[in-house]
Amino acid sequence: MTNLVYVLNGPNLNLLGLREPEIYGSDTLDDIAGMLEDRARELGLEIEVRQTNHEGHLIDWLHEAQAEGAKAVLLNAGGYTHTSIALHDAIRAIETPVIEVHLSDPAKREEFRHRSYVGMAARASFAGKGARSYLEALDSVAEF
Repeated sequence: MTNLVYVLNGPNLNLLGLREPEIYGSDTLDDIAGMLEDRARELGLEIEVRQTNHEGHLIDWLHEAQAEGAKAVLLNAGGYTHTSIALHDAIRAIETPVIEVHLSDPAKREEFRHRSYVGMAARASFAGKGARSYLEALDSVAEF
């Protein structure tokens, strides 16, 4: 196992800072990546931040994390959280711990966001604290 942590971001997260800032905040994905890089250095971890609007890429990257011996994956699957049994199955298929991350709190939003297929397979979930959700998730990985 390495000290590498994959930070995988799903659909529409490339629009952070522009898309519904009243829900998702004003931080861009680059801002969040910078915060995570700083915290990772403090924790003695390395991070690899990626974003895609394609479900299959997320699945391939989960498999890659396993093959590379990553310490963990932080996964914000965006809307796929609530729809993707394929992501659920991919998380269950690997031994690498996956931590679910959300900027907003899906449990306090529309009913269809209350079910998380990602969360059903993830080791832990951090949500509702904006960019701090990512930082708290990374801090949890340092304790593995």
